[in-house]
Amino acid sequence: MRKLQIDIRNLTLQFNGKPILQDVSFQIFERDYLSIIGPNGAGKTSLLKCLMRIYPITSGEIFFLGKPLQEFSQKNLARLISYVPQSDGRYLPLTVLDFVLLGRYPHLHPFGSFTKEDLKIARDALEITQISHISQRQLSTLSGGERQIAFIAAALAQGADILLLDEPTTFLDPRHEQEVYQILKQINKSMGKTIITVTHDINSAALRSDRVVILKNGTVQYVGSADKIMDNQILARAYDKPFLFTEHPLTKQRIIVPEASER
Repeated sequence: MRKLQIDIRNLTLQFNGKPILQDVSFQIFERDYLSIIGPNGAGKTSLLKCLMRIYPITSGEIFFLGKPLQEFSQKNLARLISYVPQSDGRYLPLTVLDFVLLGRYPHLHPFGSFTKEDLKIARDALEITQISHISQRQLSTLSGGERQIAFIAAALAQGADILLLDEPTTFLDPRHEQEVYQILKQINKSMGKTIITVTHDINSAALRSDRVVILKNGTVQYVGSADKIMDNQILARAYDKPFLFTEHPLTKQRIIVPEASER
């Protein structure tokens, strides 16, 4: 039986009295690859920020490894869980290696500096994510795909067992999108890391995830196996529109067909 890592119980988040998340409950287990999907404004990013304690929850509870979230120091929490936010176009004036090395910050002693072990871990993260060849380039010179992979490498160097990623393939071309998904799958399957990702790509969630959470208007509409979501009884209720489906030619999984516009 897999170990329970995150237990979310009746989580509610409000801003100025406006509900953002309402009575959200589900569990995440070690080595899960879980995608969070749903329409715009569903509360997906806000949920990730609650898990990182960026947003203080209004009510409910979050447990990490059986311990209430509020009992962790921010440094100890960072040793358990790493976060790759949406790209905002701002980057530190650092080389890729120096940026990935910053992922080791939860392990630094007060007034300490990076050790040879920290440098080795950072270089290993670059190797795993296949960007060692650009380790001396400035972040500002990278393509969007290269930069996103550098952020994943920094999260990996952090040493946490749980990685949260907020729309990790947004704005990426198909090649870099595929590279990011392949790296995440390797981190999940080969290294045993838990992956929790927010995405708008329903097909990707169904094809690549083990489990899916669907949010709508801040409430949970579905929690369960990814291969069960390709059904209009589930998706049409969440997105307020029906979908067309077909069979993937290679995997035989059910996928959504893009709608054709009238000419």
